[in-house]
Amino acid sequence: MMQKHYQKACESVEKQTLYVVATPIGNLGDITLRALAVLANADIICAEDTRVTVQLLGAYGIQGRLVSVREHNERQMADKIIQALAAGQSVAQVSDAGTPAVCDPGAKLAALVREVGYKVVPVAGPSAVMAALSVAGVTQPDFYFHGFLPHKSGERKKLFERWQTADYPVVMFETPHRIEAALNEMAEYFPERTIMLAREISKTFETFLSGTVEEVRAMLQADSNQSRGEMVLVLQPQAVQRSETLPEDAQHVMKVLAAELPTKQAAELAAKITGKSKKALYDLALEWKKSGG
Repeated sequence: MMQKHYQKACESVEKQTLYVVATPIGNLGDITLRALAVLANADIICAEDTRVTVQLLGAYGIQGRLVSVREHNERQMADKIIQALAAGQSVAQVSDAGTPAVCDPGAKLAALVREVGYKVVPVAGPSAVMAALSVAGVTQPDFYFHGFLPHKSGERKKLFERWQTADYPVVMFETPHRIEAALNEMAEYFPERTIMLAREISKTFETFLSGTVEEVRAMLQADSNQSRGEMVLVLQPQAVQRSETLPEDAQHVMKVLAAELPTKQAAELAAKITGKSKKALYDLALEWKKSGG
């Protein structure tokens, strides 16, 4: 039965077509039959790193003509790929792992090929974003994907400030050498927000750490191995407590303090003054920001 489906996929590979092929993000068994069929029958395979792709092809006994299409040469290589398509060839585009053009090369090539009139066809498969979301317990119908967080602290903080009022989950990538700094900053802006860190998805040392930002940060501090490898962060939206649950005098104190102080500091001080929940006061301030009040 499997051979039947593979053969059918082989027969469906068309000439003068660019196939954007998703490849495993870790476990080689995650590749699809259709992806194997396209890679086996494509005249040219565009690879982000040919050394990585040759290992994938070798694992399945595929020999293909590989060319390097990376971020720095993507636009120039597009001319050669278009010439190959014009000559009646089929082309497959892969990245080192996952779906091309999502935080990886491929978008420019796809756009330029489509612009001159040739077909660009996705071959769906592994995605670190969707894999992480599927186990994060996200119940909202929408989410925001940011990609890699900025290198600079100031730029990260601007994002975190904006996401304080987000009522949707935020998915982002981070690197091992910046994860500690990123979590330290997130703890300032999301003191009680739930987050999941998905690390090395589908690989040997795959782990999923979930809890408040503070709790996940402590897990990484307790085990340096958790700061290694490829990382996806899923930040859950804040559960906003409605202002009606707070008396008017507490709301007034929070409004005065929030106008002069950072939200977290204002909530801490307002809680000491009024005796009310710091979280409820903090959520109230976020609700005001969101509504423009």
